[in-house]
Amino acid sequence: MIRRLFYMSLGAFLTVWTMRKLQSLRPDHVARRTADRAVTLADQLRDFAGEVRHLAASRETELRAELGLDTVDGTTTGKNRIYDVKDGR
Repeated sequence: MIRRLFYMSLGAFLTVWTMRKLQSLRPDHVARRTADRAVTLADQLRDFAGEVRHLAASRETELRAELGLDTVDGTTTGKNRIYDVKDGR
């Protein structure tokens, strides 16, 4: 009796598990998961690019200060100024 109950429970569990796995393979589910992962990846890439730009600008500021290139038109611009090449400053 216990053995039958065990195998019936196991069969029910495997049936539910199989049905859920098959439903997760439907095109709308796959498309939603893919879109969510693409959005997450784009956010991570955007954060990474922003961090790289910030670190590059701060390193350029350090190098300019070390090499004495922290002047623009003969005036000093300050130690904490971050140079951004695309702005031309």
